[in-house]
Amino acid sequence: LVHLIPVNPVREDGLSPKSRKRIMPDLLTEPPAIDPIYEARVYCNIPTIAERSMEGHAPHYFKLVSVQVLIRHGDRYPLYAIPKTKRPDIDCMLVPSRKPSHPQLEAFIKHMSKGSAAQMDGSLSSLPHFPSHSLCEMGELTQTGVVQHLRNGQLLREIYINKHKLLPGDWTAKQLYLETTGKSRTLQSALALLYTFLPDFDWKKINMRHQWSTIFCSGSCDCPMRNHYLEEEQRRQYSLRVKNNDLERIYVDMAKIVGIPTRQLRASNPIDSLLCYFCHNVSFPCTKAGCIGMEHFKVIKRHQLEDERERQEKKLYFLYALLATHPLLNQTVNRLQRIAEGKKEEVFVLYSAHDVTLSPVLSALGITEARFPRFAARLVFELWQDGKRPKEHFIRILYNGADVTFQTSFCKDHYKRSSKPMCPLEKFVNFVKRDMFLIFNSTSYYDACHRRAL
Repeated sequence: LVHLIPVNPVREDGLSPKSRKRIMPDLLTEPPAIDPIYEARVYCNIPTIAERSMEGHAPHYFKLVSVQVLIRHGDRYPLYAIPKTKRPDIDCMLVPSRKPSHPQLEAFIKHMSKGSAAQMDGSLSSLPHFPSHSLCEMGELTQTGVVQHLRNGQLLREIYINKHKLLPGDWTAKQLYLETTGKSRTLQSALALLYTFLPDFDWKKINMRHQWSTIFCSGSCDCPMRNHYLEEEQRRQYSLRVKNNDLERIYVDMAKIVGIPTRQLRASNPIDSLLCYFCHNVSFPCTKAGCIGMEHFKVIKRHQLEDERERQEKKLYFLYALLATHPLLNQTVNRLQRIAEGKKEEVFVLYSAHDVTLSPVLSALGITEARFPRFAARLVFELWQDGKRPKEHFIRILYNGADVTFQTSFCKDHYKRSSKPMCPLEKFVNFVKRDMFLIFNSTSYYDACHRRAL
């Protein structure tokens, strides 16, 4: 399998790197035919060409006062194995001379080997700071995953530290808020990004908080209706899968190759494992009965993409997403309001999370054009102060470097009336504090969580 790289790279939002205009999608055009191989390459996010991004762009009289970043961990080893096949042979030792690499990978390894002075919540202190197995363990971050976030950190540093001076050289722990789930891949992804982002990576100033919930609901996780909508969404997924004859035929064929019942193969979630073979350019597994091939991969990946498209059209996932993400968005809004009022703490925030964290946030915000979170995806909230009217604050939202501010449900209309390339902070505040609950005929998170669906 050869990874083809376009000569003139086009970013995920469809713009060429040189273009800085925001182009609103034409909603009347037919959706393009799904290309599962292209989409899988985008998902892998193999570090090749230098990335251009729209982060940090604003009129010259605007001042950047806060940046909050939500990332998905980088490339990882599969969480599931295809029964009766040899596991993909991926080395999780970090070797600076092996591709993909990064100029700061060697220094990163040395720095991570120290690290005893950091404050790590609870179980985080027992996790390794970087991957180090010659055969990756299940779910372990790979060298590709580390490099992806070293690059993310470097890109954000050039914009936010070097250009906008968000953090001074003598920054303190109080200026950061860092939180990760209790998986080594999320902790290590956060450390890789911070290593290349911070003006000076000082272990004594790293205070990493542990978040036990993948949706970062902290102390507000009791929400029966959220669970109800998630169960309904899972029923929808099952129904779509059952209707797909091509998918069933492929599963039967693959089950014969590996010599297990079709049901057992499906339960092993083969797409997770096959994506690892694909992203690392390793041949798909073979047995005496034959080989799993690109045709199997394409059909399963195409179904996954069709499922994502239907999920956007049906409202079940959207309802789940609103309730799942409110605690995290509420925390974000509260922090932005404090900074807008003049507080100087927690001006840079990093949440290191999973696809199941980012995906509902994108849905809840109304960013329906967004792709499913790739490895090392990043969602950024920028808070800006108007230099001409210092009491006025605005936000920009960016996904993998593309400005998606005016794709959000709460700022779509503002785009038509405003000359400024961003959204008033109060629109985001009103959305999170009030408008998120309108669809549930409720006025609060608690009420929406406990009111039975009509």
